[in-house]
Amino acid sequence: MKNLILIGFMGAGKTTAGKLLAKEKEMGFTDTDERIVSEQGREIPDIFAEDGEAYFRDLETELLCHMQEDTYHTVISVGGGMPVRKQNRELLRSLGCVVYLSASRQTILERVKNDGSRPMLDGDDLEARVKRLMRERENFYRQAAHVMIRTDGRSVPQVVRIIDQETRKYGL
Repeated sequence: MKNLILIGFMGAGKTTAGKLLAKEKEMGFTDTDERIVSEQGREIPDIFAEDGEAYFRDLETELLCHMQEDTYHTVISVGGGMPVRKQNRELLRSLGCVVYLSASRQTILERVKNDGSRPMLDGDDLEARVKRLMRERENFYRQAAHVMIRTDGRSVPQVVRIIDQETRKYGL
């Protein structure tokens, strides 16, 4: 396996842990949401507002296809909705070792409650939206993952250490 891919719900710690993990393992780091923002020249909430969620999901799939050709020895943090599409789950698994970082609803709510950059959480009743999305996505995350790790109550270095231990059997 050539890459380490971190999936999970928004606020699970994918980007934060991914950056430290890449540094410690001397690997590259990329965040798929950041790449899409850079390539599109606009923020994710703007993409959702102007073109809709389906268009954004198409951008994610297109990016994963390109990454099959040009991404090696990299820790990849992906957007929380990317694994929802079956094609994306297959592309993620072929890209490398997929690690599902999970956290309780309470932990997620605490981490995202003041973050206005997440269009899937726009609207009233944040807790109900998080609950519904987590329930809808859980099986997709599990289907995509080679490894599952809980981040609740763990520091970023602890999460990174566990990822490192759990992914060694995949040659990473």
